[in-house]
Amino acid sequence: MNKESCLLRVKNLAVSFAETDILSGVSFTLEKGKTLAIVGESGSGKSLTALSILQLLPYPHAHHPEGDIIFQGQSLMGQSEAVLEAVRGNKISMIFQEPMTSLNPLHSIEKQIAETLLLHKGLTGRKARERTLELLVLVGIDDPASRLTAYPHQLSGGQRQRIMIAMALANEPDLLIADEPTTALDATTQKQILLLLKSLQKRLNMGILMITHDLNIVQQFADDVLVMCKGQQIEYAATPQVFANPAEEYTKKLLDATPKGEMEPLDEHKVILEADNISVSFPLKKSFWGKTTQALDAVKNVSLKVHAGETLAIVGESGSGKSTLAQALLQLTKHSGKVVYLGKEINNQHKADLQLMRQNLQIVFQDPYASLSPRMSVYDIVAEGIHVFNQQLKLNEQQIEQEVKRVLMTVGLDESVCNRYPHQFSGGQRQRIAIARALILKPKLIVLDEPTSALDRSIQKQIIELLKSLQKAFGLSYLFISHDLSVVKSISHRVLVLKSGEIIEQGTTSDIFTKANNSYTQQLLLSSIL
Repeated sequence: MNKESCLLRVKNLAVSFAETDILSGVSFTLEKGKTLAIVGESGSGKSLTALSILQLLPYPHAHHPEGDIIFQGQSLMGQSEAVLEAVRGNKISMIFQEPMTSLNPLHSIEKQIAETLLLHKGLTGRKARERTLELLVLVGIDDPASRLTAYPHQLSGGQRQRIMIAMALANEPDLLIADEPTTALDATTQKQILLLLKSLQKRLNMGILMITHDLNIVQQFADDVLVMCKGQQIEYAATPQVFANPAEEYTKKLLDATPKGEMEPLDEHKVILEADNISVSFPLKKSFWGKTTQALDAVKNVSLKVHAGETLAIVGESGSGKSTLAQALLQLTKHSGKVVYLGKEINNQHKADLQLMRQNLQIVFQDPYASLSPRMSVYDIVAEGIHVFNQQLKLNEQQIEQEVKRVLMTVGLDESVCNRYPHQFSGGQRQRIAIARALILKPKLIVLDEPTSALDRSIQKQIIELLKSLQKAFGLSYLFISHDLSVVKSISHRVLVLKSGEIIEQGTTSDIFTKANNSYTQQLLLSSIL
């Protein structure tokens, strides 16, 4: 590699927090126009490496005992804020893993994208709006003009991720660091975004450092692969070599971690949850008198049944209404239509009665960092449900502690995490905490909203097997929302396909995957094979 083509060189990078060594011995190079993928389990140091490049760690508590980071021939280690600010968001941009926590909840989408255009390009007014609209079109946002005034909470997870990508690409950077850039995206949008990044990379001769747990994406889009484990570099080679002939056992384990198998057909069981003609509408504009003049129909006349011990998967593109439907079923958002739980209509329940029902109806949200209180320890987060329902459960503090430790162990976390806080964990570890919080009340039905989207493949496989074993042992029912069709195929008994808030097809998992009738479903299945 000649000096002119070398965009980024990381030499023997180490990271310590106070006196604790977290990362060491990481070395790699990235050429202009090339893509390097960093893979490894949650907590392996992937994001820590990326944040070090932009010098975004909590210095001076964090420090680099050794190593260097050289970008376009200049070392970034220890540079002044003025130098780093000229690089961040301009020459080097980053797509962060969790868009809901990276976007400002108080600012509109237009203001957030325009901010980076003003800072680095000096664009204001009409020119800034035109560029913002151009970026929204570029990343596939429907009706972009109407989204300019929207706030992050008004968008789906996939739409928020696309906004993050638009912000990162705003100034056409030389290096794009993409930390799980397609985590929240459905298969078709995922493919569109990856092809978009590839085309922009070719046009701008941009280097891409991609952090991902999706090895299918790595195989299709990365030139080189760096494998990490527990803060150490395990393997570093060209992508074809890593996939065809991995040198390390750990790499082989990662490659073999794709969810496999299918659920056996389920005999008819009693209906746990039934929904009839559920519709959800969100007001977009109101008159002076407060009357809605323009609305978004997010869910339209959806009816479904979930049986005891069954997993019903809901799939569809980002913004199709999957999460909104789930929240309506749990009475977490206003809706029309009827929801019946174990023969009892829950739409018109008194608040106290509905509260009691929620012990048996739990949810794991898509974004664990946003759904876990940053002010509560892991112990308090997981134990909270028991404290809420302890009038019925009647457990003493010692019994509660035993239950918390048991459920943490069940999801693969050691009891030593009890006194730590959400920000001290990786994305995958936070998701396991969220799953533990839902499991501790031993519910009859759990809504799983993208429960494995933040997890690497090996942990994802463990969580899927865990969910299957819990279902078998306790007869649990799952409403499983996911864009990962390999996961859907391995865990679900039936599949319901949503598009623009409407059911377009439903059936057994086997039928949907082998003989789908609808062209949209067929396109989803094709897009999942990149």
